[in-house]
Amino acid sequence: MRSMPHLHLHLRLRLSSLSPPPTSLRSNLPSPRLTITCSATSASHDVSLLLRAADLADRSAGLSSPHPNFGCVIARKDSHEVVGEGFLYAQGTKCAELQAVEAAGELATGGVAYLNLEPGDCYGDHTAVSALVQAGISRVVVGLRHPLHHLRGKAIQSLRSEGIQVHVLGEDLKSRLYEEALKSCLTVNAPLLYRAAFRVPFSVLKYAMTLDGKIAASSGHASWVSSKLSRGRVFELRGRSDAIVVGGNTVRRDDPQLTARHGGSHVPVRIVMSQTFDLPEEAKLWNILEAYTIVATQRGARKDLQKKLAAKGVEVVEFDILNPRDVMAYCYDRGYLSVLWECGGGLAAPAISAGVIHKVYAFVAPKIIGGVNAPSPVGELGMVQMSQALNLVDVSFEQIGPDMLISGYLQPIPDLSPTIPSADEIPSIDPALSPYETNIISFYKTWDPFGAFSNFSPHPIEMPYENGKHAVWPSVEHYYQAHKFVGVDSPIARDLVEKIMTANSPEEAARMGRRLQREHPKLVCTDWENTKIDVMYRALKCKFLTYPHLNAMLRSTAGSVLVEASPHDLFWGGGREGEGLNYLGRLLMQLRSEILEQEASPKLALTQST
Repeated sequence: MRSMPHLHLHLRLRLSSLSPPPTSLRSNLPSPRLTITCSATSASHDVSLLLRAADLADRSAGLSSPHPNFGCVIARKDSHEVVGEGFLYAQGTKCAELQAVEAAGELATGGVAYLNLEPGDCYGDHTAVSALVQAGISRVVVGLRHPLHHLRGKAIQSLRSEGIQVHVLGEDLKSRLYEEALKSCLTVNAPLLYRAAFRVPFSVLKYAMTLDGKIAASSGHASWVSSKLSRGRVFELRGRSDAIVVGGNTVRRDDPQLTARHGGSHVPVRIVMSQTFDLPEEAKLWNILEAYTIVATQRGARKDLQKKLAAKGVEVVEFDILNPRDVMAYCYDRGYLSVLWECGGGLAAPAISAGVIHKVYAFVAPKIIGGVNAPSPVGELGMVQMSQALNLVDVSFEQIGPDMLISGYLQPIPDLSPTIPSADEIPSIDPALSPYETNIISFYKTWDPFGAFSNFSPHPIEMPYENGKHAVWPSVEHYYQAHKFVGVDSPIARDLVEKIMTANSPEEAARMGRRLQREHPKLVCTDWENTKIDVMYRALKCKFLTYPHLNAMLRSTAGSVLVEASPHDLFWGGGREGEGLNYLGRLLMQLRSEILEQEASPKLALTQST
């Protein structure tokens, strides 16, 4: 068996320990302060409201792609009455703190704000902190410091510099009374914590088995091992995931659809791992109208079938040596936070051995099927003694209809008290790149250091619509996707524009625009492929000229190459191995040049006149 990878020695793991941070970290923390001594009653209110904030933070599950989960509850200082609350719906939407402040109105003055996670502001305008300061909040209770190094501690420091009292669990509030609240704050952002600690997405292995440990009969028949109620819970797990992973055997044997069917709007990507590309030409997964599909395979495998699937819209990604860790590293690069493995035992075993499985959900049905050759959930791990068995921690048991759901962690949720190395310390471009060569600034997700450059950032723009009228678009992505249909003389096209324009988030606008383009190709502007770059540039220009802080952020990158680091978008992004056209980065650099030239022109004229 391949040994489990060692965790970073400087990383402490725990679920509910409230011990102080190690001495090596204290230089990163604020100056020593007295530990806050709270009465049991006061602590009880803090715990209750932090639990409420953590519960709020989880409400976007299934509605939007997994993202850092933020919840904010504002309560009166003396009565503890809740006067406002909010949660982050999706990346690129209004932050939880601003929602809570707006809901509380004047009642927020002098109140206490409860945050499950330190605000993470990559947009350059510090909206979350500013909202709390301007509302007159007197105290902020924070469940966790932000795990990403470029955000860690910054909001806390900003709040304290404004004279606001900030108490952080495990630092200022160390009583064991807070254990339940801390555990909830850790759990609701487990995907973000695992991603920050291990540089792979949080991965969950799910399977259903009989009492005698079989996931199918000897014939391979497996419909259904578990009850309908259990299958409903699986749909919920899918809705919480960025992607679902299966092996080639599952595709050949079951021909699954792997859609969420949970009632939410988020649909995860489907990933098939097949070393030899021994896959059928026709399968439900090759229909990408409902969900996107990626096939990960060994380089050079069955090029003829690769071309056929690519023609259907299936993305094929080749690896020199196909293995679970490299596939998860690729998913990390795509910005995924959470991945659900619904594979058979032949793929589950190497995934566990590679250390990329963090949690297990086992649905146990009260059935016995027998069969010497009937498959089990996990294949060969190379263990020969029971003492070698992997023990789950923080195990839970839940009855779902006739079935029992057993869940637990193979690797405990990381407590990132030590500083996690930032992405800048681990080159994501060519490791051989000389530090004396041109500096490269990469951006992709809105929580990246330069997340404000993303077309998904929450910066509304006012742009001309039709007949010279102006409209406010929630984001650049809303404007871009809608303009696939703008100007088309059709009431249906106009209706599609309105639907995209009012989408709840940039993510939903993008998903809707791509789907509608596939479903209504005749309603797309005839010259869209020739005009889409201009459409994007107009929107970007409006955004960076509307918001001075974004303008300053863009100007600050002078001399650097800007790369949209999407590994799969080969038009707007830089691609997995730098093969992408990087048009978004190019447009931003073009805009930067224009802004700098305009800035220099008055100075040049002044110099010439003197």
